[in-house]
Amino acid sequence: MTTEPRRAVLGQNQYGKAETRVVRISRNGTTHHLKDLNVSVSLSGDMDDVHLTGSNANVLTTDATKNTVFAFAKEHGIASAEEFGMRLARHFVSSQESIRSARIRVEEYAWDRIGAPDADGARHSFVRAGRETRTAEIHHDGEGWEVVSGLEGLVVLNSTDSEFHGYVKDRYTTLPETRDRVLATEVNARWRYAGTGLDWDASYARAREHLLHAFAATYSYSLQQTLYAMGARVVEHLPEVEEIRLSLPNKHHFLVDLGPFGLKNDNEVYYAADRPYGLIEATVLRDGAEQRIPVHPARP
Repeated sequence: MTTEPRRAVLGQNQYGKAETRVVRISRNGTTHHLKDLNVSVSLSGDMDDVHLTGSNANVLTTDATKNTVFAFAKEHGIASAEEFGMRLARHFVSSQESIRSARIRVEEYAWDRIGAPDADGARHSFVRAGRETRTAEIHHDGEGWEVVSGLEGLVVLNSTDSEFHGYVKDRYTTLPETRDRVLATEVNARWRYAGTGLDWDASYARAREHLLHAFAATYSYSLQQTLYAMGARVVEHLPEVEEIRLSLPNKHHFLVDLGPFGLKNDNEVYYAADRPYGLIEATVLRDGAEQRIPVHPARP
């Protein structure tokens, strides 16, 4: 008995140009301003033919999307990661009949000024800031918008006010309970806005400030508890935020046994273990909001 092979069908598809690095320098007299972005463009629409027959009739080249990023940086400037991403998304959806939706992901790298103005009053020297990366992801389908902002790699540490005890123990448990430990993590967060038309830079700064405030102010019995406190503070203090997704690796700090050297370690010397590490993740929502941020960030 033979059976007919099942016919293959094309599912969801997208294409674009990933990780276009664009640096925009605004030269306002002798004081310069710098924006450093990594922009990924992903487009969806009437693209069946290019997959099924090889016809490129509906295809805007990925090279054109890259060039658009550069051209828009020149023509429109970069006010914020969110505003720039929205401008790009609107352009691709509105200018090409075959493109029905655009997703723009932006990473912004911060730079700080170096020192005071020179003898001529010029301010044009910068140093790459050794802090988190700001992110933004914008989706537009010609009608609605979804803006998800965030940050990656914000490393924080509490040297006390953290305990960990009362957990399940089995035959493989070796971790001792502690009433005073170092709590350190790398904050990776994404939050979804309820609308648009915001002061994106100000909203980002407030979200970052609330995350840090909650981390510092929470007496922690678990990293899960701290995560919830951080997410809840953002949602409760920023009415424009509907949902926040947090991913917090536990950057373990273990006390070093100094006994072999005849020394007492009174919570002073630690071994910072980079792996393996606990990974705590959760979403915090405004009451009644729908969870829409994916567990793993979408990348073109």
